[in-house]
Amino acid sequence: MRRLIRDLGPAFGLGLLAAAGQAPLSLWWIALPAFAGIIAQIAAADRARKAGWRAWAAGAGYFGASLSWIVQPFLVEPEVYGWMVPFALIGMAGGLALFWALAGWLAQRLHGGALGFAAALTALEALRGEVLTGFPWAQPGHIWIDSPVGQAAAFVGANGLTLLTLFAAALPVVWHGRGIAQMALLIAAVYLGGALRLAEPNPAPTGLTFRLVQPNAEQHLKWDPDQAERLYQLLTLRTAEAPRPDLVIWPETSLPYLYDPQGQAISGVAYAAAGVPVAMGVQRLEGEAAFNSLAVMGADGRESALYDKAHLVPFGEYMPFGEVLHEWFGLRAFAARQGFGYAAGPGPRVLDLGHLGRVLPLICYEAVFPREVNAVAERPDWLLHVTNDAWFGTLTGPFQHAAQARLRAVEQGLPLVRVANTGVTQMVDARGQITAALPFGAEGALDAALPGALPPTPYHRFGETAFLLLLAGLVLLTIWQQRLRQA
Repeated sequence: MRRLIRDLGPAFGLGLLAAAGQAPLSLWWIALPAFAGIIAQIAAADRARKAGWRAWAAGAGYFGASLSWIVQPFLVEPEVYGWMVPFALIGMAGGLALFWALAGWLAQRLHGGALGFAAALTALEALRGEVLTGFPWAQPGHIWIDSPVGQAAAFVGANGLTLLTLFAAALPVVWHGRGIAQMALLIAAVYLGGALRLAEPNPAPTGLTFRLVQPNAEQHLKWDPDQAERLYQLLTLRTAEAPRPDLVIWPETSLPYLYDPQGQAISGVAYAAAGVPVAMGVQRLEGEAAFNSLAVMGADGRESALYDKAHLVPFGEYMPFGEVLHEWFGLRAFAARQGFGYAAGPGPRVLDLGHLGRVLPLICYEAVFPREVNAVAERPDWLLHVTNDAWFGTLTGPFQHAAQARLRAVEQGLPLVRVANTGVTQMVDARGQITAALPFGAEGALDAALPGALPPTPYHRFGETAFLLLLAGLVLLTIWQQRLRQA
């Protein structure tokens, strides 16, 4: 056991340090050397199995620290679900670390060295965002979101930032002192480019003012019948406040009653809004299926647009294969149509809100998938992210979620409106910079001007093409470096 700890302990500790780069700490200057240390640990392994285990240990430390918020949903009702906390954290961290283990094993097996591990881990981190519906949370490239380096996402996306991070971290391992200088020059160049981009003139303002309502409903009380009327009154009072905005926005599932466009609750919202459109997160039924939706009530008090969340959280909002189990074996306990979870909507789509512009709605989890945000055929004028991050606690989860949503604004060159139940609620410009925000964990409403949009970014036009070309270049560089070592 001591031998195992001696061998895996350093990698695990470096993984913990690398997690300091994630929000809310965003200490990239700690995370980048930590990634270099992880790469050195893998490159020094003399066997593929040892490299795999070291990479797994690094990943377990990294994801264990980065995703510590994963235990929070089980603490909403601790007397029922609290026993699952250690299994959730260990299972999530250890499971995601398998991607790192495979990268370490492959790099050593193919004699790729430090650059080989950087290339393999970059590819597998991109794959992590796709397989089994994907989970691209806490990618290495996310350490740059709060720095000018993050502006590179407008060209290469989040996966490109991960490639930049791991390639830069590998340079000191390959070329030692000269590599440290190369790493510093590379990061300095991208940092300067990002700073220059941030200094460019802002696009023309839209002239629109939106009211972002943050009810701060406690998760364990949110659906308490005795609390529903209080929450409804709070939301409608905030909606009715003067001066009148151009649009009022409520967060995900904020309407404390089942959505009925002709029902009494919506009539009350229309009365409070007094001719102002309202976009609200709702839960609705259609036949036997339940949906997590965004409903937009127009100035006339009638439903003018509706979007059903398409990318659901596995095991949180639906059970994988639940419908199949119902169809084939008659098992009702996992079927969305029987009330056990939500049904998925048809996919991302742009809503035309008339003079308010064309908006791409993102409900909670959907904001962490850059490729899906980029998939809509018609470019929107702005992005709308409604969420209930009360599930994620108060320390790290909500801030990581908000940071990833801001990265979507950078990638698309579009302003982002983010409205959350407990926070983080903020208005974000087309370069991912916060222009207005509400305090976290407090009830309130914010009237904020909607910033203008930038021209389409290279990432919007070409998607992952630049990233794939850079990854191919890194693979070729790895092969060249391997041949130099063998010469």
